[in-house]
Amino acid sequence: MTYDTLAVADTVEKTATALKERNFLPIIVATKAEALAKIKELTPAGASVMNGSSRTLEEIGFIDYLKSGQHGWNNLHAAVFAEKDPAKQAALRKQSVISDFYLGSVHAVAQTGELFIASASGSQLPHLAYTSPNIILVVGGQKIAPTFEDAFARVRDYVYPLEDARMKSAGAAGSVFAKVLILEREPTFMGRKVHIIFVNEKLGF
Repeated sequence: MTYDTLAVADTVEKTATALKERNFLPIIVATKAEALAKIKELTPAGASVMNGSSRTLEEIGFIDYLKSGQHGWNNLHAAVFAEKDPAKQAALRKQSVISDFYLGSVHAVAQTGELFIASASGSQLPHLAYTSPNIILVVGGQKIAPTFEDAFARVRDYVYPLEDARMKSAGAAGSVFAKVLILEREPTFMGRKVHIIFVNEKLGF
């Protein structure tokens, strides 16, 4: 199966409909620039913002914009890495888990509406599963897979080897296929907003 082909418009619409039925909030845009503009629109000044490591966020320009400080947000990621005292940094990491907004991506989306995120450490998973009331996930159109099984295979057989190779090329020991979070639906009683921004471009793995 090919995992890097952009989904056609009908497939994206079908997937968006399935996501809506599971109480997610899909948004379809054409370009990286439109995705970044939508993030700016959704995230109010003064909000505390945390983000995970994400090639997709880098590619749409979000990371550079976040570092610029021009947004008026409380950049928790910057605060964590600016703190050099280990004990204080650990405390800031714990505090960041309850950010107003969490931004990232996913590694696969099934046309039936499930979202798949793999992680070596699991650091981003609390935000996604429970703690952050607002989630914004930016997803390249190549990440849509036909079925639940295809989506899981995309993560395990395609994304993980690429991430492992990327880390080794950067001088690290490599990655590990340790934890996979599957978001099946967002229960309405939790009162959260989980936005999925589909972009008609290849982004990330």
